[in-house]
Amino acid sequence: MGMDYTDYDVVIIGAGPAGLAAGLYTSRARLRTLVLEKDAIGGELANRELIENYPGFGEGVQGPKLGSAMAQQMMNFGAEFKCCKVTGVIVRSNYKVVKTNDENYTCKSIIITSGSLPRKLGVPGEEKFAHRGVFYCATCDGPKFAEKVVAVAGAGDSGITDALALSRMAAKVTIIEFLSQPKASKVLQERALADPKIEIRCATKIEAIIGEEQVTALDLEDCSTGEKSRLEVEGLLIRIGLLPNTQFLKGVLDLTPMGQIPVNENMETSVPGIFAAGDVRQYSPMQIATAVGDGVNAAMSLGRYIESN
Repeated sequence: MGMDYTDYDVVIIGAGPAGLAAGLYTSRARLRTLVLEKDAIGGELANRELIENYPGFGEGVQGPKLGSAMAQQMMNFGAEFKCCKVTGVIVRSNYKVVKTNDENYTCKSIIITSGSLPRKLGVPGEEKFAHRGVFYCATCDGPKFAEKVVAVAGAGDSGITDALALSRMAAKVTIIEFLSQPKASKVLQERALADPKIEIRCATKIEAIIGEEQVTALDLEDCSTGEKSRLEVEGLLIRIGLLPNTQFLKGVLDLTPMGQIPVNENMETSVPGIFAAGDVRQYSPMQIATAVGDGVNAAMSLGRYIESN
């Protein structure tokens, strides 16, 4: 089988902002485009009640509405969409195979926009209060907690960086770390310790998230003494790591120890003809706007790849 006989010119794995933007550009370039998504179209957009930091929407925009509009715009130019789970990728000498739980698709090139999921605490109340006090993105949701008391789970670089950002808005921020010492760099620790709004509590475990309609408190346990306590808060930012959706790529692409995909400035991976964009790539700032830019970059690079092969 040669590149002239594949089912599609490009298969895009993931229908979040990066995937939808990539699909818009590849379909407008008249490339046969298939977008695969195992969950709701729009990816993480489907879980965002209101997005206030996407350019062009002064009053904010509902995540599902934005995702739907982006998907419709892409499909208006001929892109196809199918709901299925990608289980693997096979690289041949001059084409690729994307394996799913439904059927397999051959293509000339692939853009991986499968995203990353925040690592969850796995405690009672976390699922119940998602988007009702429990949040995973300080930039996206932090302004909702202006003048409120919040906590941050995790004292790594990301946790303390976000706590410093939240302290500019919130009344008080308590950083809760399971380990006996913060994992963040010394510079970040010094900044947090110098901030009168921030308190760091190490060797502390969050046992449960409490509330009625919204988060009102956290049940804590001192890891050294076993002493129980309750901390009254109105929000909890969870920053204990990310889980990239790249399990299906092991043995196919180079991955970082954390499972992210290294790319160059053209969004090219270690395998020619396979590109990665959005949250799944290494060093992504994990914002909707940058994911869209990544997707466009990947689509344009892919176009050049197909023209030269």
